[in-house]
Amino acid sequence: MGKETAQKINKPRAIRRLVIWYKRNSAVTSIVDTAASSAVTASNVAGNMVSGAGSVVSTASNVASNVAGNVAGNVVSSAESVVNTASSVVSNASSIAKNTLQPLVFDPLKRLQNNDDILDRVEESQSKRIWIAVDGMGGDYAPGPILEGCLEAISRFPINIKFVGKIEKVKNAASKIGLAELLESEIDNNRLELIDSGEPIGMNEEATAVRKRKNASINVAMDLVRNNKAEAVYSAGNSGAMMASAIFRIGRLKGIDRPAIGALFPTRDQTRPVLVLDVGANTDCKPSYLHQFALLGNVYAKDVLQVKKPRIGLLNIGEEECKGNDLSLKTFELLSSEKSFDFGGNCEGRDVLSGSFDVVVCDGFTGNILLKFLESVGGVLLDILRSELPRGRRGKVGSAFLKSNLLRIKKRLDHAEHGGALLLGVNGICVIGHGSSKSLSVVSALRLAHSAVNHGVMDNLNQLQKLQVLNS
Repeated sequence: MGKETAQKINKPRAIRRLVIWYKRNSAVTSIVDTAASSAVTASNVAGNMVSGAGSVVSTASNVASNVAGNVAGNVVSSAESVVNTASSVVSNASSIAKNTLQPLVFDPLKRLQNNDDILDRVEESQSKRIWIAVDGMGGDYAPGPILEGCLEAISRFPINIKFVGKIEKVKNAASKIGLAELLESEIDNNRLELIDSGEPIGMNEEATAVRKRKNASINVAMDLVRNNKAEAVYSAGNSGAMMASAIFRIGRLKGIDRPAIGALFPTRDQTRPVLVLDVGANTDCKPSYLHQFALLGNVYAKDVLQVKKPRIGLLNIGEEECKGNDLSLKTFELLSSEKSFDFGGNCEGRDVLSGSFDVVVCDGFTGNILLKFLESVGGVLLDILRSELPRGRRGKVGSAFLKSNLLRIKKRLDHAEHGGALLLGVNGICVIGHGSSKSLSVVSALRLAHSAVNHGVMDNLNQLQKLQVLNS
């Protein structure tokens, strides 16, 4: 087999490998096949041009040996020009393939992926504009990134913000990040209001500090909800302090002993996340607490996640009802006898992200470990994928095709995309953000708060008071 024949075979073979990869990962196989065929044809044409150009060069050399120098020189020069042109076509063959394949493959997938976002935007545009109180001093990076996220959320969702914090610090932070003019504009438009407060409760302070420092930013924000001046509250500060402030300021729902923090985890089906609670509010729990968590999660899944009949799972070390510690065994009995929701049995750790359950209940100690572990998975997975990608020219081509996929993977696993967790069991909508929250997390959390208000979560949570189990 000659060298030219081997080159012709190797080029289509490399393209066919890409096509095989897409057949395994894309729902638009027929479109990819068409695009791949176009790329193969372009490559073959380029190969033929190179072969033809080589023949011209050979002929030109023979002529040069028999014809006068000027004529031979012109022929050789023309032949070299043809060779350069052909080489350029060959080098652009992979670019042609990429430009042909990528719009056809990724654009439809992007549209499919963004359908839910489009529906959300339609829903948000049709809903009323609500006031949300924001603890602007809570969080590791407050108040700058918190303010930036609030201003972005105001432009995207039908919400108004009561931004609570030390006004001088807030304005200085706005000037540093170039948002002073936008801040004043939103204040003039009555879409943002600055509410003065004292210093925040520090991350390392005891939650009981909220009882001594009544002008702390979280207390001032919570009072806005209690006095019906805001319909929800958000803070990225001390989560224990926020829970204590919520209990002292707006109170617990009747029949609920301990509020729980509910966080949304991604599953295989990106349109159907799973709600896990408690993820940190109560490290020591009784079986009755977990029973109440299941009741709260069931209402949330119905209202906000729009699941008609949520399937409830109990986090445990095995599927069998005889597995687990004393807390798990007693909780299993309570959940099995509950008729107001669909209890699906024990949920092993590997099943949390499977999509088999809509709500998973556990004690706050276990749930918080699960939450922190999940937060690290996204970054580790992407690092592994990057390290395993092939090096050199082939790696660059493969990376170009995979870039959009990697970004979608990161988005699905990034906790900043979910932004916050609901504090369920208190008499108001409270969203707790991660301490390291920046603008993207704030936007996501405020969207969650708006969704909870818009779906009437509190109305249905209050209906739980009618259940006999909560009145016994």
